[in-house]
Amino acid sequence: MASKSTRKSSKKTSKSASNKKKRGFFARAFRFCVKWSFVLGIWALIAIVGVMLYYGSELPTITKSMVFERRPTVIIKSREGEIIDRYGDIKGEIIDVKDLPPHVIHAVLATEDRRFYKHFGMDIRGFLRAVTVNVKQGGFVQGGSTITQQLAKNLFLTRERTIERKIQELILSFQLERELTKDEILSAYLNRVYLGSGAYGIDAAARVYFNKSARELNVKEAATIAGLLKAPSRYSPNTNPQLAADRTATVMQTMVDAGYIKADDLKRSKGVPPVPRRKPSSGDSVRYFTDYVVAQLPDLIGEVTQDIIVETTLDKEIQKEMEQSITRALMRYGSEYNVSQGAAVTIRLDGSVVALMGGRNYSMSEFNRVTESLRPPGSSFKPFVYLTALENGWHINSYVYDEPITTGKYRPKNFGNKYLGDVTLYTALTNSLNTVAVNLMRDAGPDNTINTARRLGITANLNPYLSTALGSEGVPMIQMATAYAALGRGGLAVQPFAIERILSKDGEILYERTPPKKPERVVEKNANAQLNAMMRSVIDNGTGKGAKIGWPAAGKTGTSQEYRDAWFIGFTDRYATAVWFGNDDNSPTKKLTGGSAPARVWKEVMTKAQTQGGKAYATFIPYTAPQGNDSFDDFMRDFLEEEEDGFIYDRNEYGDVIQTRQPQLQRRPQEQVRIQDTTQPTEQNQKPRENSAGGWFGGLFGGNQDNDKRPAPQQQQRQQAPQAAPQKEYTPLGRHQWDMNE
Repeated sequence: MASKSTRKSSKKTSKSASNKKKRGFFARAFRFCVKWSFVLGIWALIAIVGVMLYYGSELPTITKSMVFERRPTVIIKSREGEIIDRYGDIKGEIIDVKDLPPHVIHAVLATEDRRFYKHFGMDIRGFLRAVTVNVKQGGFVQGGSTITQQLAKNLFLTRERTIERKIQELILSFQLERELTKDEILSAYLNRVYLGSGAYGIDAAARVYFNKSARELNVKEAATIAGLLKAPSRYSPNTNPQLAADRTATVMQTMVDAGYIKADDLKRSKGVPPVPRRKPSSGDSVRYFTDYVVAQLPDLIGEVTQDIIVETTLDKEIQKEMEQSITRALMRYGSEYNVSQGAAVTIRLDGSVVALMGGRNYSMSEFNRVTESLRPPGSSFKPFVYLTALENGWHINSYVYDEPITTGKYRPKNFGNKYLGDVTLYTALTNSLNTVAVNLMRDAGPDNTINTARRLGITANLNPYLSTALGSEGVPMIQMATAYAALGRGGLAVQPFAIERILSKDGEILYERTPPKKPERVVEKNANAQLNAMMRSVIDNGTGKGAKIGWPAAGKTGTSQEYRDAWFIGFTDRYATAVWFGNDDNSPTKKLTGGSAPARVWKEVMTKAQTQGGKAYATFIPYTAPQGNDSFDDFMRDFLEEEEDGFIYDRNEYGDVIQTRQPQLQRRPQEQVRIQDTTQPTEQNQKPRENSAGGWFGGLFGGNQDNDKRPAPQQQQRQQAPQAAPQKEYTPLGRHQWDMNE
């Protein structure tokens, strides 16, 4: 028994000793780990402090250079004084968080930093959560920066992603937490953060996106702005309305999860009508105009280094009508006629650009087809050919023989391959006869024709080829509109402009346009008057009937080779408008002509423009054709001849007696000149012909009407242009004159 107890005792003793040895080992191991962990921790702390001191050594100079740098703001206003666009960076009102609705603060905290009021500048829990998510996703999908860190970055640091910048950001966030209160940090953040569309600060964003102060934002609007913090450009309601709406819903759900709003609030917000989808035109066609304006600023005031306000000539009502009209036309005719683009520009006869649409959709293509594109104007170039002929001895009732051209390398045909035989210039332009235009250019001279276009404001490269008579050379649309405006102004030079005045934000005038005291005459008055009468007939009797409006107007259609371009350009007593349709890849349309969609758009735009009132630079006044055998030459002589007292007397369309001193013109000798048929000279072709007067004719003198908003004059019964016939009929000229105020 004793031996058994002894054995048991020895076993217990050995186990106890073994346990003591194990406990001693673990104790020593634990002490070793603690000791060296403490040692390593100290060294790590020393290393961290050293690194922070190293990278923080630059912080004094960084904090001293703390500035809020942004690009100068360029605010562009319409002629009515309304803001139509902003460029550069926009800074709103400085707002304290205490002045903001609670849901605005909650929207920002829910999406950016829920523990903002609990951490000391760095949210360790949030940092670890972000690291975990990024590891699982295998990439950077979630950030761990607090609002304080983001403010430090925005205030002092660059946007580069380096270890040095991150450490400096952390150090600065600690300093900010020590120096400022939480509300001060949040206020500074909200007033400086970039929120897309050039808006810096929550108040600027509220005004840009919702046209209200940040103090007035509702829950859904606050969620929309808070959603921009993740990616301002991507989620901007101005550029991506659908993505913005989706992001807003996400932020509102986050607010529900954080307990800031109730689920019922989320349900109610879904019943609010969404942001309307963009129209096919994008609704931002005004950017073509404002881009045109901004491009001119360096030439007027030099480099923009301060916030400025630019007062322009844009008329918002005309601009809106232009956008809607072109959009409707493209939707109606686009697929049927294989046309994908449209553009237009409207100019007052003093040169001010009141509307400009450089394409159907600015967000898809910023290329301005009005100012930068070179498109062949087709037959809308013909008036310059006729004007050259009129200045060189031809007149409105001169006869020319319309027949196929059978000699030479260039042999254009008339539309539909139809020829009218013996016709006056009046009838030829009314029906846009190609062979007549080419023969006129041959007679007047290509160089002279190009010189005429230059005098009217066309600076594009033009080659002295006969094909130029039919508009084969590319010309910017704004130059064509300017040239037509000069014709409407009675042959006086017109210089297009879009800027009236430029001011600093303090009201200092940096630039102000000074109108010319006396516009330069670039076209002989006699010739200009005859041409305007012919172009009036284009709308009343010819290829431009689709452009007929309730006011006297003159214009010309244009269709380039293979129907690649379709134009209509024309003018009234106040405005000139050019409209173009075609394709950017220069592919042919399906026989779209200038008398179809372009003429209809021109009609709609000019109808809106005329109802806007304003100064009339010319007036159509009644004229009764002489009876008997009075010739056109007799009428022109009477028209240009001054009375003894140096005045001409007449009546305007409202019956008012007007008198206007006219400069003495040297009249060109009246000549019976005709183009000779170079292929088959005949006695009939060489025989001079008497001229007749009567019908539509344009005289140039008279009234000045300001802010005239009288209703459109009723259409008077007009004589229709006679149908083409082999017999020699005199072409009626009409019952109105074109009266011009220089």
